[in-house]
Amino acid sequence: MKVLVACEFSGTIRDAFTKPGHTAWSCDLLPSETPGNHYQCDVREILNDNWDLIIAHPACTYLTNSGVCWLHSDCSRWVKLFEAAEFFKLFLNHKCPKICVENPIMHKYGKQLIGVSQTQVIQPYQFGHLERKATCLWLKGLPELQPTKDVKAEMLKLPKNKQQRLHYLSPSPDRAKIRSRTFKGIAEAMATQWNN
Repeated sequence: MKVLVACEFSGTIRDAFTKPGHTAWSCDLLPSETPGNHYQCDVREILNDNWDLIIAHPACTYLTNSGVCWLHSDCSRWVKLFEAAEFFKLFLNHKCPKICVENPIMHKYGKQLIGVSQTQVIQPYQFGHLERKATCLWLKGLPELQPTKDVKAEMLKLPKNKQQRLHYLSPSPDRAKIRSRTFKGIAEAMATQWNN
């Protein structure tokens, strides 16, 4: 398959699909952290290049439930919310036959603008990682992702700040980048289960 992983700089999903022989490309405004096929550009420049599968990670800053309180204290964020929803829908409504759009739990305003609920919610601990981070998937032409190694019982034995390591990260210039990386177990499940 010809696979586009939109808004990915880590190369995690791209590399998971490259391993079994697919032609996979990541695309982001940032350079790739790992060597491999990567477009460093606005994804809209290549979005209509006849992809067989698109996996997209549009920015969640203005759509996520955890940031909804800022909408009421900073009026400029409403404009950015509308822009973020339009960008999200570029992927959701694309003509590609197989699409996955990924984002955290979305607030009610985002849901209204997107117009459709997520297909499923997954957790890293379902794919072998001792962490909790609810991730929503909007799927078109793809089956729901099935857990591969559920380690919830072991994860629950950890302190809360370990279970939700990403949530408790200290403020830093790289905090958003660290929080946006896809867990390897999830990427491998996508590449295995959405193989053709």
